[in-house]
Amino acid sequence: MATIYLAGGCFWGVERYMGLVPGVLTVESGYANGTTGSPTYRDVIRGDTGHAETVRVEYDPAVAPLPFLLELFYEAIDPTTRDRQGNDVGSQYRSGVFYTEPSDRPVIDASLVELQKCYDRPVVVEVAPLTSFTPAEEYHQGFLEKNPGGYCHIGRDLFRRAASAVPRPEHHAGSRE
Repeated sequence: MATIYLAGGCFWGVERYMGLVPGVLTVESGYANGTTGSPTYRDVIRGDTGHAETVRVEYDPAVAPLPFLLELFYEAIDPTTRDRQGNDVGSQYRSGVFYTEPSDRPVIDASLVELQKCYDRPVVVEVAPLTSFTPAEEYHQGFLEKNPGGYCHIGRDLFRRAASAVPRPEHHAGSRE
């Protein structure tokens, strides 16, 4: 099992989206890489704590290698927009990939080099080691499962794609096992 932390706007959609991917074992919404201890939702939405709404993704790299997960993640966000996804605006909604294993950094960097080839504008996805993660309140966990009509900046078609996604052979070649 491996873990990566993905920030892509409102965590409700990212949590649901990544949780549908075959090989993803658990997902948990929370607040990452801020400057305050034990933040709450009310603290984070003020936009002054430095935290990003983030999803902890535990996965089986033999089934869902990190390059594959990152590719799916990038499809669900606008990687060229800073501090905004959908209707959500502020640094707490920034896009980011936070890692705990130093060996993940080159994989993340390589994925962003490939992603940049698809855009004329600069890709602004933050990449950093995870410095903190506080799970969000219980009512945020599995929010879109509990509230299927709830707001989400990720298109419904992408949820279907995530549930049936299969990694390409090249995703396994350089992945961390």
